[in-house]
Amino acid sequence: MAAVTIVPVKLTRNVASAFTYTAATSTTDGFVIPFTAKDDKIISPADGEIVAIEEVEEDEFLKTRCIQVSVFMSVWDVHINWHPVGGRIIYSKYHPGKYLVAWNPKSSTLNERTSVAIERPDGVKILYRQIAGFLARRIICNAVENETVQQGQEVGFIKFGSRVDVFLPLDALVRVKLGDKVTGTQTILADLPMAKTEA
Repeated sequence: MAAVTIVPVKLTRNVASAFTYTAATSTTDGFVIPFTAKDDKIISPADGEIVAIEEVEEDEFLKTRCIQVSVFMSVWDVHINWHPVGGRIIYSKYHPGKYLVAWNPKSSTLNERTSVAIERPDGVKILYRQIAGFLARRIICNAVENETVQQGQEVGFIKFGSRVDVFLPLDALVRVKLGDKVTGTQTILADLPMAKTEA
């Protein structure tokens, strides 16, 4: 019988997308993804590219002007989504809809989507929206109202060619620009107002 040589294989982030992430340290069969909470920051909820940064009226739940930062996930990106901040989930709602291409601005309000709002312990409210795209036909969202979640905790999954919009306070200091490639739980999208006060 021929000898069998076992060659260690380094898992890529795409392979890691098949596993379950937790807020502190994600582990599965020796594969570890460290994560440190960034209380004064808003982290990217997804892997992808920044396709929109603009002031908008968020009229579904927050009912106020916000800065919208949008992350487009191509079919090649990891499609797991994570909470951009920690706190209490105060709103979670699924909306059936169309399947426009995810980079179309109208997809934010016309496509199938799930909206989640989190209130931080300091009272700051952040809303983010999982949006299905042209190829995406299913959104998985595990957000439950009144549940307390940690920043970087996995919230769900969007299948292929999709987008996540994050709605920030107007006085948040955005740290990304159009065209930037971002990594979920690692890239800082913005500093919260508290961070700017203490700086």
